[in-house]
Amino acid sequence: MGKTTINGYVTRAAAGAGVLALTLALAGAPTQAHGDRVKTPTLTGWASLPALTFVPGSEPAGAALGTAPVNGIAAPWADQPVQGFSGVLRNADGTFDVLSDNGFGTQANSADFLLRIQRIAPVFGTHEVDVLGGVNLTDPDGHVSWDLVRDDRVLTGADFDVESIVRDADGGYWIGEEFGPYLLHFDRTGKLLSAPVPLPGVVAPETAARTGTTANLGSSKGFEGLAKSPDGRYLYSLLEGTVTGDPAATLRFNEFDVRKGAYTGKRLTYRLDAANLAIGDAISVDANRFLVIERDGGQGATAVVKKIYLADKRDRDRDGIMDKTLLVDLMNVANPKRIAGFGTTFTFPFQTIEDVIILDNETLGVLNDNNFPGSAGRAAGVADNNEFITIRLPKSLDADKRILAQR
Repeated sequence: MGKTTINGYVTRAAAGAGVLALTLALAGAPTQAHGDRVKTPTLTGWASLPALTFVPGSEPAGAALGTAPVNGIAAPWADQPVQGFSGVLRNADGTFDVLSDNGFGTQANSADFLLRIQRIAPVFGTHEVDVLGGVNLTDPDGHVSWDLVRDDRVLTGADFDVESIVRDADGGYWIGEEFGPYLLHFDRTGKLLSAPVPLPGVVAPETAARTGTTANLGSSKGFEGLAKSPDGRYLYSLLEGTVTGDPAATLRFNEFDVRKGAYTGKRLTYRLDAANLAIGDAISVDANRFLVIERDGGQGATAVVKKIYLADKRDRDRDGIMDKTLLVDLMNVANPKRIAGFGTTFTFPFQTIEDVIILDNETLGVLNDNNFPGSAGRAAGVADNNEFITIRLPKSLDADKRILAQR
């Protein structure tokens, strides 16, 4: 795998089919053999993509951040950073598609960040992550009815805040975003296929400012989670924040009919452990169960709540709220083999953890959003890398086989 240096920064890039084949073989390394049981969630793999990784030959970024260093990194940059992973999908060849979110934290400072799906391959044997390519998100056919930042209709972090992703039946993507909040449908090349779909009755501040309506959802509190039913018929979009007037700490989990291209009107309710928490991702396990990341806003020494729950829509106690069971405490993961030099208790102390994926019935993949260059959870004053970890579970998820087979 080749490395090039652009403007003083290291950019990793694929260097040929033979090396790619080796990378893909290594990508599966962390999964333990079936029958190798653990008593508690256990770290089986760790790989890291350096914060200073860029798309070579791309456009400049970060102009609105100013030149004062943040966590030791000064903007602007001559190329686009590969950062901010807020959704992950597995590909048939062992690689992963990851969704970079809106850019640098706000609509105002992200106009020069191009929204993009990156293709990566974690190499757990060497603890590295290779960037193999990706696609920019675009709207060449004019499905967005309001003005975009760019005349060429390449989408930016000032247009949408993309946060969650599933794959459609044709290899394209449904993406949940936060400025609407909207559902966005793209083909496999990143081209928008239809108009953004708003959530009835919910308006984010960014849409309120554009339309003159009243917001009833906090900024950056839109579709942080997006799950697909095993048969592909329905999407379930989970808000990160509570809608005005709803009970504190409750989140709307809305059902969307892919065939009809509209919400069904059915809505689940997910309750956070506390009102100051937020969700980071939501994915399907089967027709009734979901994995949900729940987190506080702390990082490093102040990180306390970073958890993965198994949530069930069947509501067995009939309280109107999805049942949930703690699956993994990401601040307390066993690491008996001291993988990557960490201690026997591994923590994932990042401000935003926004990616979970089922690798098999006993193994999860989890990634952080490094909020480049703003987060410093591993070491104070040092910009976080994008980390990809795998965790072995003590008990099978018994996931729907269609979910396990999804690519």
